[in-house]
Amino acid sequence: MIIGILISGRGSNMVALVDAVKSGEIPDSQVAVVISDKPDAAGLQKARERGIETLVIERSARPRIEHDAEIAAELKRRGVELVCLAGYMRLLSPDFVRAFPNRIVNIHPSLLPAFPGLNVQQQAIDAGVKISGCTVHYVNEHLDAGPIILQRAVEVKDDDTAETLSARILEQEHFLYVEAVKVIIQRRKDER
Repeated sequence: MIIGILISGRGSNMVALVDAVKSGEIPDSQVAVVISDKPDAAGLQKARERGIETLVIERSARPRIEHDAEIAAELKRRGVELVCLAGYMRLLSPDFVRAFPNRIVNIHPSLLPAFPGLNVQQQAIDAGVKISGCTVHYVNEHLDAGPIILQRAVEVKDDDTAETLSARILEQEHFLYVEAVKVIIQRRKDER
């Protein structure tokens, strides 16, 4: 399975995926490229340190569809079979989603369908929930609405802030994303 990873920031989930591929924990796979829409994304250096090709494809003033088409072309040029969004903070165009049908996955810091979008941990705290968590799901044309692959629960403590809850959820994200990619690879093998 040839994997391409899209990031916008620190890249901690990208690092978890790359390290799991390199160690063989995620079997029969390779990370071909890490692409960021932000030239200063800290994750780019982390990817380079791990020997992964990196690209910066900024949106600038272009329409989203044009930006996404350039990213899709670079992924296809490298034979990418699975696109992993790892802190990629842009909505993908319907054309991009159609270019990789059922082959784009995302990790989201809530138990979807609860709390889609941004500021998720604060949404959970404001709602008074006692359990939050993270979800790996397929990406479709709707925000955080694609079919769920795996979820993991995290307790919301009475004294949690958005930051403390976010940190505990992030720890689980790293584990869950690796597990979800392993599930996807096994399903592909089973289909053959």
